[in-house]
Amino acid sequence: MSRPAAAGSAAPTTMRAIVVTRPGGLDALEIKDVPVPLRKPGWVRIKVRAFGVNESEVTTRRGESDAEVTYPRIPGIEGVGVVDEADADSGLRPGQQVATMMGGMGRSYDGAYAQYVTVPAGQVIPFETSLPWDVVGALPEMFQTAYGSLTRGLDLKAGQTLLIRGGTSTVGLSAATMAREIGATVISTTRHAERADELRAMGVDHPVVDDGHLAEEVRALVPEGVDAALELVGCTVLPDTFRCVRVHGTVCFTGALAGGWAIPDFTPFVIPNGVRLTSYAGAATDLPARVFQQQLQAIADGRLKAPVAKIYRGLEQVRDAQADVESGTMPGKHVVLLDD
Repeated sequence: MSRPAAAGSAAPTTMRAIVVTRPGGLDALEIKDVPVPLRKPGWVRIKVRAFGVNESEVTTRRGESDAEVTYPRIPGIEGVGVVDEADADSGLRPGQQVATMMGGMGRSYDGAYAQYVTVPAGQVIPFETSLPWDVVGALPEMFQTAYGSLTRGLDLKAGQTLLIRGGTSTVGLSAATMAREIGATVISTTRHAERADELRAMGVDHPVVDDGHLAEEVRALVPEGVDAALELVGCTVLPDTFRCVRVHGTVCFTGALAGGWAIPDFTPFVIPNGVRLTSYAGAATDLPARVFQQQLQAIADGRLKAPVAKIYRGLEQVRDAQADVESGTMPGKHVVLLDD
């Protein structure tokens, strides 16, 4: 049984939040005064300082998510801030810097588009950093997905070659910097030749323009095929991605930016002889606090880059942030910064 809760200064009784009462366009994102969420035993209340804006929240706003999402709902699958209230035996203290993400947040229960959020203690990641909140706010979901894909999904090692298909996405950019930190050679894709320099700036060794047919160009760079491929574009290009990978190499399916989540009339023989296929969805627990702390330090030291596209100030600019995410014209993470 949890001991009595530890709390910081008394939270107000109401807060400002973005609420989606019914699916719709950008006007469905309404700023409302709502009660500050009460914390259940085993949960943590966080005072939100910043949060990333993701495709998942655009999908929730449109009403295109699965049955897990109900309305009205405060969106937001990730956030960073400080502990406001926690169980005394949770190991978390008021005022401590923390990150949280996923686990139904912003979908089956209210998320981080608000001044306060409550989440299960198991998905809270403590950290210490002097980096600004707008930088830290870009990282949780992006780093968790990239790190989980490279480690749990691909078991990437130093000296190996990695293909990232969907390289200018936030996860793709993060994966490139992490893979370089691991010591891998990175080939990464973009649909637009003018974005090749953006990939190089994130540490990509070989930017490649993706016209839907990569195998020949990748094999020109790595004749035997790459050791690992991170698939972020989707099943529409997956057969071509298979052809880029060596025998006993691995493809990890993590995302479907082009919308193809399934292979029609799937047959295992679409996978070339000896090539391995896995997937990664993951959870907050796949990003250990130790690893997140190391990544923060690597950013502070200049060894790792946080691909931030734009910073928005206050809940009033959430509509602008979602509009920019929908446009897809600015690679990197869109982050909303809240006032103290």
